[in-house]
Amino acid sequence: MAHIVVLGAGLGGVIMAFEAREHLGSGHQITVINKGDKFHFVPSNPWVAVGWRDRKQIEVDLNQALKRVGATLRPEGAARLHPEENRVELTTGESVSYDYLVIATGPDLAFDEIPGFGPEGYTQSVCHVDHAIRAKAAFEKLLQNPGPVVVGAVQGASCFGPAYEFIFILDTALRRAKIRDKVPMTFVTSEPYIGHLGLDGVGDTKGLLESEMREHRIKWITNARVTSVEDGMLHAEEVGQNSDVVATHDLPFAYTMMLPAFRGVPAVKDIEGLTNPRGFILIDKHQRNAKYPNVFGIGVGVAIPPTGPTPVPVGVPKTGFMIESMVTATAMNIASLVAGQEPKEVASWNAVCLADFGDSGVAFVAQPQIPPRNVNWSSSGRWVHLAKIGFEKYFIRKVKRGTSEPFYESLALKALGIDKLKATQSG
Repeated sequence: MAHIVVLGAGLGGVIMAFEAREHLGSGHQITVINKGDKFHFVPSNPWVAVGWRDRKQIEVDLNQALKRVGATLRPEGAARLHPEENRVELTTGESVSYDYLVIATGPDLAFDEIPGFGPEGYTQSVCHVDHAIRAKAAFEKLLQNPGPVVVGAVQGASCFGPAYEFIFILDTALRRAKIRDKVPMTFVTSEPYIGHLGLDGVGDTKGLLESEMREHRIKWITNARVTSVEDGMLHAEEVGQNSDVVATHDLPFAYTMMLPAFRGVPAVKDIEGLTNPRGFILIDKHQRNAKYPNVFGIGVGVAIPPTGPTPVPVGVPKTGFMIESMVTATAMNIASLVAGQEPKEVASWNAVCLADFGDSGVAFVAQPQIPPRNVNWSSSGRWVHLAKIGFEKYFIRKVKRGTSEPFYESLALKALGIDKLKATQSG
């Protein structure tokens, strides 16, 4: 009997446990190590921040969900991975040994890299439900005392979709409150152009998102490097193509939400051969680490090189379908190893994204996620908003039921009329 340990229980970790059970069968042990016993549907956090959702609506009890697939939850959280000893040290000092480990921790949020940045400083975040709840309290203050808003993503960020979502959701919420006319809005991003998304654009995301910003009277600054934040003031440098500073911006705000750069979590960071200098997990095409071949990485915490050089550092996002494909490939490859065979499945790393704007939205499909692509498509409309609501309901129900049915292949791709984006390929 093999013992498979999954480190992390976010979007990738929970479905990893479900798919591991599906592909390995009932004769093996599955343990999930997580900080806490709750799953939160992170894509709903922008809605939480404006009061359209509360914690209970996007939260699932992991004990019940994992019990459905015969997996054990260790909610103490990991203090340190010891891959030479095939064990994970918990925060209690106990250890969990494994035959195969899947690292699905997600990122550590690098707020400390910019003075005054983050929920402990002067900016809001929607990266975690706790942050989103704090952002909602700040939003309520904005409703009482309207003023300038700054939203965006700082240098090194690799997740831009939620920033675009949030500024348009905030726009919608302010219009509904009939105070949008009192709130100037500016989008500040490290991307070289609007709609880059860390992917060098997908379809016409540049044109679509620029058009939406003009339509909603939102100004923007690209190639931006945030230098510091004070109470009510964000300082940023605008960088030219040669990385020289071409302008400085002192942006007053009554409310600001800026996405941080990501890095590897402390439990795995600085392990030679396992992580890169930023702490992300090094993997091969089978999601497997070369130095520790019984260790796999999935999700936001894996190392992926940028699509190309940019004046300000920009990372590559790991979208839902991409993560889903990593999970499927990893589960099948571990099953092969348990059966005495070599892994052969390769995640497709295609991207399907639904970006909600409160009453409309933008969707895109990239096959593969990194250009050049076979499919390079984007569209917009109210249907995206409705599809995002459907995605939320489906995925939360999926976690509660402990099912491994893939969302993107079973629903999203059919809805978009695309039927050839497979989760894995053999090779």
